Amino acid sequence: MLTSTKNKVMVGLDIEAGSIAATEVHTNGHSEPASFGVLPIDAGVFREGEVGDVEALGDALKELFAQQKLAKNVRLGIANQKVAVRTMRLPVIENPEELETAVRFQASDQLPMPLDQSVLEWQTIGYSTAEDGSPRMDVVAVAARRDMLSRLLQALRHAGLRPDGIDLAAFGMVRALYRETHDAVGAGGFVSAPQENVASYEELAAMGELQGGEEQPAGAPVDSGPAKLYCNLGDVTNLAVARGSTCVFTRASSFGVEGIAQKLAERRGLTLEHAREWLTHVGLERSPTEIDGDPETVKAARDALAEGSARLVDELRLSLDYYAAQEGALPVDGVVACGPGTMIAGLLECLQRDLGQRFEQGRPAALGQLPDSDAARLTLSYGLALEE
Repeated sequence: MLTSTKNKVMVGLDIEAGSIAATEVHTNGHSEPASFGVLPIDAGVFREGEVGDVEALGDALKELFAQQKLAKNVRLGIANQKVAVRTMRLPVIENPEELETAVRFQASDQLPMPLDQSVLEWQTIGYSTAEDGSPRMDVVAVAARRDMLSRLLQALRHAGLRPDGIDLAAFGMVRALYRETHDAVGAGGFVSAPQENVASYEELAAMGELQGGEEQPAGAPVDSGPAKLYCNLGDVTNLAVARGSTCVFTRASSFGVEGIAQKLAERRGLTLEHAREWLTHVGLERSPTEIDGDPETVKAARDALAEGSARLVDELRLSLDYYAAQEGALPVDGVVACGPGTMIAGLLECLQRDLGQRFEQGRPAALGQLPDSDAARLTLSYGLALEE
């Protein structure tokens, strides 16, 4: 959400329950990844998108950045239950102060968290005409709990990193994947709201202004084509609905591939690392009789995957229904999936069949020289490092 300057060297940082992923991108006319790193972390250090142990996370970050000799400028992605995004339709308001007041008033009613304990930012994404002919403007607002952001910043500072920005991981996901099929400069993100909106929070003041893209000019219509659902299948399930390159809705479900691995680990007495490996090994394509390994563990992995995929479909359907209920929501046509879950053979086909939406696997071409498993894990961190 927050940023100070446009750096030519930026490290995107994506933290999950089992690992940290970092991608260093150099920008000089065009953006190009230069260095990568993935480091496993212990259980409990980071869970459900939030910091569990500030010092341990800081130590892990310090180790990763020293190992890979990464730059210290970082843009961190967040995805958890303490972040909310809503698209609001308002009358066109030209006066910036009056618009700020109107947005905050609407946000206090529509966002499920107290604004006095949150950082709120917003961006105009387009204009339309109401049924009575009056002009309307669409505004995307995002709020994040201040206590959650503060613990993340503590971990970054403990590691000696310079936080250039905190961004929604969903925005990084759209940036990384939308440009693969469209001639886009960037996606998602926010432009700066009035500076006093940020400076009132002492612990965040050093972060500067908002991370983001171009504000839509007055009179620019909202993209009327179908929307696309972007989905990162990781420890949490991170979802984003985008109109073109603009993210208009995002939701992070606490259930993800990590939850499936935990279920398998409990049933078979495995470590989480081994459970994750078994899920990838077994998958949902081949008959269990064709898969090498202990038959009981193979069966348990297949059962956990079947149950988990059904729950993932429920989470996806819930998010799509919630988005569809918003004013001005466009139909969603297709899902682009990324993240570690895409390495589980047959999972996307299963989700496609049960959800009734066409799925495609998203991989940034810039990460094409890497093993597929690394590219899957690094997609979000790459998108977070991209310039707007």
